[in-house]
Amino acid sequence: FKSLFDRYFDDIRRYLYYRSGDEALSTDLAQDTFMRIWEKEMVLMPDSDTGLLYKIAGDLFVSHTRREKLRKEAPDRIRFEPGSQTPEEELEFRELQEKYEKALVKLPENQRIVFLMSRMEELTYPEIAARLSLSVKAVEKRMTGALARLRKEIIT
Repeated sequence: FKSLFDRYFDDIRRYLYYRSGDEALSTDLAQDTFMRIWEKEMVLMPDSDTGLLYKIAGDLFVSHTRREKLRKEAPDRIRFEPGSQTPEEELEFRELQEKYEKALVKLPENQRIVFLMSRMEELTYPEIAARLSLSVKAVEKRMTGALARLRKEIIT
């Protein structure tokens, strides 16, 4: 692992800098790339598996960019202009938010984890499956169950 890190860290960091234009971000994401390999205990051959390094780095960059975009847009979507909402609408929104939070707490832990990873961290099903050591089908099943339970709890 150390030889792989020593040999490719700067290349991965430069690749990420080229994509992001941000030196600190490129360093962080390059470190995250190698952490993924370390955590998964992947054994990579320095000459033949370099494409996988770039794939992981690129995926991390895309995920980061997606999260940042949503984080910046979220307040705009949620923000209420003073006086634009009637008291009834504000009350309705708060009640719906409370129902959602209560329904989320009632979910079985395995469904709640998958749901939050998908909705809050914006991970894809394959990314969730990899992190939780599950099959993609198992992630899909847990997500389907979570959505059905949330719908049922919120609507009733």
